[in-house]
Amino acid sequence: MKYFDEDFLNFFIELAGNNHKDWFDVNRKRYETSVKKPFEDFVNALIERIQKHDKSIQITHKDAIFRINRDIRFSKDKSPYKINRSAIISPNGKKDKAFPGLYIETNPEHFRVYGGVYQPDKDQLYNIREQLAKHQKKVEKLLSDEDFKDLYGEMRGEKNKIVRDFKEEAEKFDLIYNKQFYWFAQFDPEIVLDSNLMDTLEKAYLAQKPVMDFFAKAM
Repeated sequence: MKYFDEDFLNFFIELAGNNHKDWFDVNRKRYETSVKKPFEDFVNALIERIQKHDKSIQITHKDAIFRINRDIRFSKDKSPYKINRSAIISPNGKKDKAFPGLYIETNPEHFRVYGGVYQPDKDQLYNIREQLAKHQKKVEKLLSDEDFKDLYGEMRGEKNKIVRDFKEEAEKFDLIYNKQFYWFAQFDPEIVLDSNLMDTLEKAYLAQKPVMDFFAKAM
């Protein structure tokens, strides 16, 4: 099933060169028809597909989709709109930026599928590091799984230079230095026009699920 037509991508290509309220107001009906509604339908369908594998996902597109308006309060870039559409599918959706979930982002340059833990609090980070220290071999096996490695490559994230509570363990297992734990797969932007998009995303979700489940339990 196709959820988007070419105007979905064309809208953002044009918005990139006209990122101001006047242009958006003129094109608001087009945004509603070609972008907003199709993306909502797509996210609802993706939620239903993921619910087959995780019954804790009981959200709708309203809980998952991020606003197109940028927060410009503390930014030098005062462009009011994001040049993408994004959503996170997890038990608490966008209300919880720490708990592992499937994050998707589509724009005219790429389509990305993310997973992992991006903003853990102090206690969550301690718990994760503790579990990494206890289960190094298990984590290494999860990260070297062929499906995960082929699609996502490697674990990413900023690191601390010093980890006082796990100094010896971190010297043996470098991943413990991380303060973020995430991965992503990148596709051509035109994948949104593919009738097999949902199957591709389900496969991407299942490839990362064992790793995601480990971090969810560790937290």
